[in-house]
Amino acid sequence: MACRISEIVLECHDPELLARFWCEVLDFVELDREAEGCIEIGPREGFGGPQSTIFLIRTDLPRPGNNRLHIDVNPTDRDQAAELERLLAAGAVPVDVGQPEDASWHVLADPEGNEFCLLSTRLAPV
Repeated sequence: MACRISEIVLECHDPELLARFWCEVLDFVELDREAEGCIEIGPREGFGGPQSTIFLIRTDLPRPGNNRLHIDVNPTDRDQAAELERLLAAGAVPVDVGQPEDASWHVLADPEGNEFCLLSTRLAPV
């Protein structure tokens, strides 16, 4: 038997802002909230399914540069160009991390500057 990733933990200055952003991006909902400013978001089906949840933890520490781990997302119900427009409207911003000009992916950042990539459609629509 092997492990699976059940939660991705992201330290951030504004868990509310990032919870709204990532819920919009991933069609997630808030699953849990702790008094210390921690919010867990995940798929509408709740905990324990095939998708990981994201646990947003409030911190006052400065962001230490580029992420050493980032999230890649795939559009599931539209093409990459339409999904890029949707993500930009939700608050993502383009980021140059040295990717080639003809890259098949787009490097973006969430409202706190955490990089993520929008890949070409690789998953079947749900």
